[in-house]
Amino acid sequence: MQTTVILLISTLLLIVIQKTLEFRRAERDINGHPGFRLLLPNLGPLGHIFKKPIPYVTRGGFASWRRKYADFAEYGVDIVSSIAIFPNVSTSFSVADPGAIKEITTHRLRFPKPVKDYRVLAFFGRNIVASEFDEWKRFRKITAPAFSERNNKLVWDETVRIMQDLFDNVWGAQSAIEVDHAVEVTLPIALFVIGVAGFGRRISWKDDLVVPAGHQMAFKDALHVVSTDVFVKLLVPGWMLNMGLTKRMRSVKTAFDELESYMLEMIRARKTAEKKVERHDLLSSLLDASEEEEGGVKLTDQELLGNIFIFLVAGHETTAHTLCFTFGLLALYQDEQEKLYQHIKSVIPDGRIPTYAEMDLFTYSMAVFYETLRLFPPVISVPKYAAEDTTLVTKNAAGENVVVPVPRGTALSFSSCMF
Repeated sequence: MQTTVILLISTLLLIVIQKTLEFRRAERDINGHPGFRLLLPNLGPLGHIFKKPIPYVTRGGFASWRRKYADFAEYGVDIVSSIAIFPNVSTSFSVADPGAIKEITTHRLRFPKPVKDYRVLAFFGRNIVASEFDEWKRFRKITAPAFSERNNKLVWDETVRIMQDLFDNVWGAQSAIEVDHAVEVTLPIALFVIGVAGFGRRISWKDDLVVPAGHQMAFKDALHVVSTDVFVKLLVPGWMLNMGLTKRMRSVKTAFDELESYMLEMIRARKTAEKKVERHDLLSSLLDASEEEEGGVKLTDQELLGNIFIFLVAGHETTAHTLCFTFGLLALYQDEQEKLYQHIKSVIPDGRIPTYAEMDLFTYSMAVFYETLRLFPPVISVPKYAAEDTTLVTKNAAGENVVVPVPRGTALSFSSCMF
């Protein structure tokens, strides 16, 4: 027994000595740049375990969302370091300096995307978000033509149609509308718009209340479960999901299967359509690239599915939550709501439906959206890493230049939650 205790104490002591040496080396490598010194790193999807920060242990979940610019102000510099001890000693930087952010985003070879961290978004295949370098350029070349003025007009026209369908056929003549959570309205709006403008899949509000024949879950519900429970799919082994041990696991398994089925149906419908209509949406660009190889940009079947998936998820979740925060802020600040209403009335005093050509006239509407995005951006941080030993330059509270050493392999993230 005594020997076992001595062995355990000796092992623990060796670990402490090793961690201390590694920690001091990490401190030296960044020249003692100010910031957090913690036991645990940013836990990513497990961040909800520690909802609040614990000094010298963890910053807590969604730290940049909660703290916004406060950490940078506290340390008096717009690049803040973080050294975590367990499970491995690791260094990272949070960046708020505009010049440093420009440096990082401009030099993609020095500061590439950590593709391994995006595996959660590559369940159906490689895609433009979960890729970097030549692969990313290939996907960008394929998808870029879909983001055109012609498609912008389609988005406008379809949004008008979707909202009129909501007003006329769902809310009808009701004098008051009660919604428990604004996302219940904004998620379908965003999904219906991306569905038709990106993939030619037109949905009405009443259509989506019924599960189509041959399916177990509506398209909207499948996409919503995949979006919200994607980390369940990542963290739970496939065999366990297939067993369906819990209701949530069964729901996730069904949602992923159903979403894949819906995506394959969209592909088949477009490929086998008797009347080939000239389209300029995202699906057309992807399908063209999957059927013809031009300059080495041909998409495989899995890449086709992967890119359809990422645009469906990213295209509707970000928009839906921005709309939700906008409605929430307007409800809280009703004087601003009234200003917005009066400005809209000044542009269309006769109450008619505005046209796409008039979009630039709604300047106050754009200001409201910009302010919402400033306060509550849908993407709270963008990860990068240093591919080589390098430096970044920022300023301290006194306005003096501070050169920050960035060792090779260091994780960086620039936060869009600044205020």
